[in-house]
Amino acid sequence: MVALYITIDTEYEPGFTAKRGPDTRAANFDRAIRCTTPEGDVGIFHQMDVFDRHGLKAVFFVDPMPALVWGTGAIADVVQPIIARGHDVQLHLHTEWLAIAGDANPVCRSKGPNMKDYSFKEQCRLLDWATQILMEAGAPRPVAFRAGNYGANDDTLRALCETGLTHDTSHPPGLMAGDCEIALDERHRAPLTRHGIVEVPIGCIGDAFGGLRHAQLTALSYREMIAALRHAQRQCDESFTIVSHSFELLCCRRTRINKVVSRRFEKLCAKIAGMPGVTTATYAEKLPTPAAISTQVPPPVMPPAPLLNASRVVEQAVANALYGS
Repeated sequence: MVALYITIDTEYEPGFTAKRGPDTRAANFDRAIRCTTPEGDVGIFHQMDVFDRHGLKAVFFVDPMPALVWGTGAIADVVQPIIARGHDVQLHLHTEWLAIAGDANPVCRSKGPNMKDYSFKEQCRLLDWATQILMEAGAPRPVAFRAGNYGANDDTLRALCETGLTHDTSHPPGLMAGDCEIALDERHRAPLTRHGIVEVPIGCIGDAFGGLRHAQLTALSYREMIAALRHAQRQCDESFTIVSHSFELLCCRRTRINKVVSRRFEKLCAKIAGMPGVTTATYAEKLPTPAAISTQVPPPVMPPAPLLNASRVVEQAVANALYGS
């Protein structure tokens, strides 16, 4: 049985408030959390409707940093509906909000957009503060973390251990050119223990166009994600992690529904609900466990499938043409 972690990075948009000023709480909520459009909402409330309809559970990694600008109520508006619907809330953190808060920031001086830009002690302060805000907003004490932009390093893992969290899921083997600086690489595709923390890598597949492709709703087609889950079953993998965002069903400008991605999401949830050998899991109910010492080298990743990968490229080109602006 593969435990599928459907993870939703749930966050107000820092760039929107940085550009338009602090009086944007409601507009930012509608834009990045509720995701309101003339055709309907497709943010976390819609996503939970789809999950609930198919009997699925999801993990919402919620960023509490906007409380620096708007107070804990802005985070409670996000956390409490998720908890009320029986889904999981864990900790996300975008340090861009430190600069937006300016002199009102009580945590530490802004040094950059990623956790890795801060010292070990500063990261401990950030995690302690963010954990407290998340709990004040109505969440149980978090056990898992994902850095905004995947921008963690090994000090992040040490800080997580120091502050009482047990799991991290900031390492994306399919995005090794990104912001993550945890000293792991594309070979580390199964959960492992590092610096006292269980690191849970983002799922990925082999790509006929080179390297690995990460398992994100906007990065893989429906058929690729189902094939990846079937491969995980065949390999007897214990878990697989898919990433999405609260705003991922919108076009790039966040003004219209991206119907290609929205249909993909609906179809994926319906298929997972009836898929033998796959069950959705949460950190609250089933913690990912590291592979045994003798099996630290992960089983082979799903190999490139030229026709499957090429069809995704065509689909993405259509989506970008229709919804890329």
